[in-house]
Parts: sequence; C-alpha cells; structure tokens
Amino acid sequence: MSNSYGKLFRITTFGESHGAAVGVIVDGCPAGIDITVEEIQHALDRRRPGQSNITTPRKEEDKVTILSGIFQGKTQGTPIAMVVNNKDQASHDYSHIEHAFRPSHADYTYTAKYGTRDYRGGGRSSARETVARVAAGALAAKMLQHYGITVAAYVSQVGSIKVQQEYTDLDLGQIDSNIVRCPHSDTASEMIKLIEDARDSLDTIGGVVSCVIKGVPAGLGEPVFDKLHAELGKAMLSINAVKGFEYGSGFEGVKMRGSQHNDQFFTDEAGNVRTKTNRSGGIQGGISNGQDIYFNVAFKPVATILQPQQTINDEGEEITLKGKGRHDPCVLPRAVPIVDAMAALVIADFLMRQKANKL
Repeated sequence: MSNSYGKLFRITTFGESHGAAVGVIVDGCPAGIDITVEEIQHALDRRRPGQSNITTPRKEEDKVTILSGIFQGKTQGTPIAMVVNNKDQASHDYSHIEHAFRPSHADYTYTAKYGTRDYRGGGRSSARETVARVAAGALAAKMLQHYGITVAAYVSQVGSIKVQQEYTDLDLGQIDSNIVRCPHSDTASEMIKLIEDARDSLDTIGGVVSCVIKGVPAGLGEPVFDKLHAELGKAMLSINAVKGFEYGSGFEGVKMRGSQHNDQFFTDEAGNVRTKTNRSGGIQGGISNGQDIYFNVAFKPVATILQPQQTINDEGEEITLKGKGRHDPCVLPRAVPIVDAMAALVIADFLMRQKANKL
C-alpha cells in the first residue's frame, strides 16, 4: 500500500503531475468535525505554485472539489474524497527527457522498478502529488484543534543562512509575513536574496524546515516499531526532496554528556508533570511526554537546474541534458505547508489509536 498512509486516520493519494487531476481519499476521519472548503483551500493556497518570485511560475489555482464525506460543513464519518484538477501542465516542456535519465531524479529508479515511467513532470514521483497530502492535512489539523493541538512549520535555514534563535524565542505567528516563510524578518531577507541569486544563476538551493507541535498529550506512540518519532520521520522522509530528519536535540545532542542532556521531571503548580528542559523533543521511549514536539527536516536543492549536465539515456548512451520548463529555485517556502500536513496526519492517526488503546 505504497500510496496510503495511516492506520486509523488513513489517506490514499492518486494522480500524476501532468495527468488530469490529483486527489485523496481520507478514510477513518471522525464525524462531526466542522470544516469548510475555504479552510482546505487556504492550506492549498500556501502550497500552490506561482505565489511569489522565488517559486515556480507554473500557474495552478489548485481549486479543491469535495466529492464526498462532508455535508453542511461537517464530516460525516464516511470516506472523504477530494480532487484538484491540473490545468497548466505544459507537458511539451518535458519531451526532451522522454528517453533521458535526469541527474538526482527518479527517472532511472522508476524505470528500473516498473519498466516504464511517465516522463511528463516526473509523473507520480513529482511533488505535485503533495497537493493531496495538504488537502488531507487540513482535515487532520482541524480535528487536532478540537483537542488544543497546533502544528507550525517554518523555514529555519536556506543554504548556510540559518535562524540562530530557538523556536521558543520566535513569534511563530509571523511565519507567513514574508515569501520565504521564515518568522525572523532579518534572516528572511538574507534567505530571499540567496534564493534569488541561485535562480539568477540558473541553479537551486536547499535548506531546512523546522516544525513545532504544541498541545500533544502524554501517551501518544506505539512501542516498539511504531514509535511516534519513527512515524514522524517516515512521514517527513516520504516528502519529495527530503534528505534528513532529526527531533529534539538531534545530532547536536551527541556533544553532551548524560548529566547535561537528561530532561529532569517536576510537577508544576497545576499538578502537571513537566520537564525542566526538552532535549527529548517531547518524545521519550517513542511516546509523547506532553512537552512540545519539535523537529527539523532537511531538503536537498531542487534536482532540475537550467544548466547543461552529463547523464545517460535509456540506451545507456552518454548525453548532455539541460533542464527546461518552470521549476522552484528553492522548494522550502512551498514545503512548509506539506510538513504541516504530514505532521498533522501523524498526530491525528496516533490520537485515534490511543483512544482505541486505553479505556
């Protein structure tokens, strides 16, 4: 079931980059969640192409159509089907790669696996598929709001330019205040200049999206193999162009000793169990401990560049290939709502699983 994710709150996505449409079926969404098409559309508008001069100029309105499962603004407990039509495909931009294997793309691996591939925009391997995830994630996020759980992803690094402040010192309400979706304005300006420089050089640049999940109750997670951080990692690594995932102290934690790294427990004035520090990233033993969950997701530079590169064709012959078409010089700004969506889907699924686990 490589096109499905989740155990109880389960999604199945379908469609290709240059096919007629992309869409999603959400199964297991509880009845009674208040949701409007405008709320789902807002999430899709944050992901859609053509929204600024540092994203692809492909013009897709990404208007969502709800086919089933929502009536009079409420989920019905039945399968929810949503579809977004593709309109601005420009498939002719990809005719030159019909027989070529683009460097760092999935062209060769898809051909090796299936013996065929849709070369128009990468077909199913295209990030266009994430439209479906974002639509489903909007449903999950609305469900989480009912339990006081919020998800906030933001761009924390582009190339070597990095936000130096911890998320606790940032105003996450400012994420959408600039086109790069970084809640630190001075750093955002530097990031934008770097992306513009990469674009003007016919090149691309990567970076990091950080995410904070607040309000998660203690007890979410399934030992031993479905640990909460393992599922978050799987969800994030399933996003196109993701090359790394770390949560809590991550790789920096290896520099500490246990006496420095351990999160000491205490009981606050309201009788809640808390920790004095949160290097665990809100997860211990694969189960949430009630503290903020935070993690970083590393995105590689977009593989399509408008420069000549050496590669081979499907006959094994060496060729020179130059990218064409409309592509993001940096995927980070549009990746933010995708990280939001996948995080919400993971937590929604675990929340429902926990309710089934404990009387």
